[in-house]
Amino acid sequence: MMFSTKRIHLRKVEKCDAENYHKWRNDMEVMISTNLSLDLNTMEDTRSFVEDVLMSSSSSKSYIIVEREDEIPIGITSLIHIDYKNRNAEAIIDIGEKEYWGKGYGSEAFRLLLNYAFKELNLHRVSLKVFSFNEKAMNLYKKLGFQEEGISRQSLYRNGQWNDIIHMGILKEEYDKKK
Repeated sequence: MMFSTKRIHLRKVEKCDAENYHKWRNDMEVMISTNLSLDLNTMEDTRSFVEDVLMSSSSSKSYIIVEREDEIPIGITSLIHIDYKNRNAEAIIDIGEKEYWGKGYGSEAFRLLLNYAFKELNLHRVSLKVFSFNEKAMNLYKKLGFQEEGISRQSLYRNGQWNDIIHMGILKEEYDKKK
């Protein structure tokens, strides 16, 4: 199926996801390697973000990653800044439940998202940004076929140090060859 593997499935974000999302976005260990600005959010801020951005945006599609066996929401993945004219978008992912880190769930979810982007939305290009200190994510993206396209030098200040943001992208034809 388009939105599932043996271990996970993706489903649209719903209002009831605000609680889990709130927990993930306030966990600095989760956000430190993926979020540009670290801050604590109120539950009301999170509810508004879920309803106004994750559920209502015409230029993004967001999905909760659900572990199939126990139906546990473990993270979120999205296509954002979808440009239908030029057929490209940016992809993001967060595995919010730390006990699922390093077990291939992110890779499975990202493959599902890319398959949807290229096979259903008929996108030509998907890009992403990754922080230079997030080597595990960079390795995953390269394994999926993403290529480094550029660097925003010293554009992220984290833990008292300047870090680069690496820009990566994959074209539909590259994805098809890699598959």
